[in-house]
Amino acid sequence: MNVSAAGQMPVMEELVSESDSMPKRMALICFLSLVMLMSILGNLLVMVAVCKDRQLRKIKTNYFIVSLAFADLLVSVLVMPFGAIELVHQHWIYGETFCLVRTSLDVLLTTASILHLCCIALDRYYAICCQPLVYRNKMTPMRVALMIGGCWVIPTFISFLPIMQGWNSIGIDHLIEQRRHSDGSNSTSCVFMVNKPYALTCSVVAFYIPLVLMVLAYQRIYVTARAHALQISMLQRAGGAAGTSGAGVDSADHQRNHRMRTETKAAKTLCIIMGCFCLCWAPFFVTNVVDPFIDYTVPDKLWAACLWLGYINSMLNPILYAFLNKSFRRAFLIILCCGRKRYRRPSILGSGAPCTATQINGSTHVLKQDPHHKMRSGCSSASKLLLWFCNTRPVPV
Repeated sequence: MNVSAAGQMPVMEELVSESDSMPKRMALICFLSLVMLMSILGNLLVMVAVCKDRQLRKIKTNYFIVSLAFADLLVSVLVMPFGAIELVHQHWIYGETFCLVRTSLDVLLTTASILHLCCIALDRYYAICCQPLVYRNKMTPMRVALMIGGCWVIPTFISFLPIMQGWNSIGIDHLIEQRRHSDGSNSTSCVFMVNKPYALTCSVVAFYIPLVLMVLAYQRIYVTARAHALQISMLQRAGGAAGTSGAGVDSADHQRNHRMRTETKAAKTLCIIMGCFCLCWAPFFVTNVVDPFIDYTVPDKLWAACLWLGYINSMLNPILYAFLNKSFRRAFLIILCCGRKRYRRPSILGSGAPCTATQINGSTHVLKQDPHHKMRSGCSSASKLLLWFCNTRPVPV
């Protein structure tokens, strides 16, 4: 009786532990499924919107957004499902060769996604901080195609080429073999460990260089937007001086408040873009650089959390770069509401005060004309600013 009872104790403990872990496993499955589903639907919607809307196809920036959506869609279809299966079952069942292929796709597609974000920042920098003629010379269709091609070709040299050749595991093969069979059972894990040279090279190319370029670009965009907002305020104040003197004080206060709101909106937008990017990818790439120098002592759960936090960026990109854009939102409503007329783009010529249509980077914006010459001349200098604030809105806080 004692022997049988002692033999049943490990079985009972295993059953209890499995029953305790079942709610956690179900919560993990629901969370991972939600991330993958939202990423797939969001990126598909972006691609379909640009394909169906002719006005969206005229804007050069949207070609980067479509290519970004395609990279994020591939991440959610080819990379996330296998990572989720391994995370839930705690072992790899698809063989060593497919482990290398899946890891190479992971590095390729996530790096391509990050490089697209860098190209979008550079495109917005040229569109907003440079003169229109400079932007047209810089962002020709050929140059746009070359930049998009570079976003796909450059990651190949840090993904498939070194990983399939085993350059990332030089000097640490014994550690990888130990990790692969660390639990002492017949099950294996898809282990991806990198030596110091590969960790530094991959992290610099895939994250740190794009991060520096994005910070510099968005810093210059904010400074330019603030200067343009001040210029608009001065021009409007000069135009209002020729009007009635009684409304001068109210108009000045109104313009000052408008400029403050405009600068606040720009700051919020840039903080959201850079904040989400850094929040999602900085933990992974910091860990990726530090781990080889501390003898690979980073826990597996921390690695998984940092990796999936980076995957979540593929879900957020459609929201940041498309859903916050008025033209994209209108195209989404047309698609989701089966092309209802009330969501279609209104005519440029409307009732009320006479307007002039200004086209910036392919987007048409309507500017109210002022009877004074100074106000009309100010519209052209502020047109690039209006592109930024009219087409992109921050999330309400």
